[in-house]
Amino acid sequence: MFTQFGKYILLLRQLFTKPENLSMYWKETTREMVAIGIGSLGIVSIIAVFLGAVTCVQTAFQLVSGLVPITIIGTIVRDSAIVELSPTITCLVLVGKVGSNIASEIGTMRVTEQIDALEIMGVNPAGYLILPKVIASLVTIPLLIMISMALAITGGLVAGHLSGAINYTDYLDGIRDGFIPLLLVVAMVKAVLFAFIISTVSAYFGFYTHGGALEVGKSSTKSVVYGSIYILFTDYIVAQVLL
Repeated sequence: MFTQFGKYILLLRQLFTKPENLSMYWKETTREMVAIGIGSLGIVSIIAVFLGAVTCVQTAFQLVSGLVPITIIGTIVRDSAIVELSPTITCLVLVGKVGSNIASEIGTMRVTEQIDALEIMGVNPAGYLILPKVIASLVTIPLLIMISMALAITGGLVAGHLSGAINYTDYLDGIRDGFIPLLLVVAMVKAVLFAFIISTVSAYFGFYTHGGALEVGKSSTKSVVYGSIYILFTDYIVAQVLL
């Protein structure tokens, strides 16, 4: 465990070195932003809408007492989407989509000796291959999570109206009632930390792949498993510290 952690820290150290060609790094970063951000927008949007819808319907089903105001449904959907559902569930999906792609891409370059060729040419392979992915993740994944929050709340609004559980007015009153700005701060802290975990953990397993195609698949699987565990562990730490 300590050996793996040490290799991970050394890899992070290699990332933040002076770029050989700044324009080349910028071009790679923009390409990764498109791949990670635009490429993941569809699946994130679909998941967010249904998460909000399910949360609204299940909350309405459990509120069978007339002593509880119906507007609490909107409040619960809002807080759940901002604090937990959008940051955590979205990133667990992204670690499977984006993380596995990063690990397999870099792992394939390692086993086909393309990374060795970069080293021979005097290019820092860790910086050139991983740093653009890290920067792109830190920029696009928080944006995806903000979109997910909005869509989850909207999905709850539509589902509540279609199911007859709550009307538009009561739902919107619940959303506006008792909002705590700290929740957004917690969500954005989670988004940045999760984005860093997704990009660096996946790149680590891909960068240290050895063997052939079978090992590339194993590295991709490990990146998803370990990335998911680290995301859930970080989620607990952030909630414990900030809430």
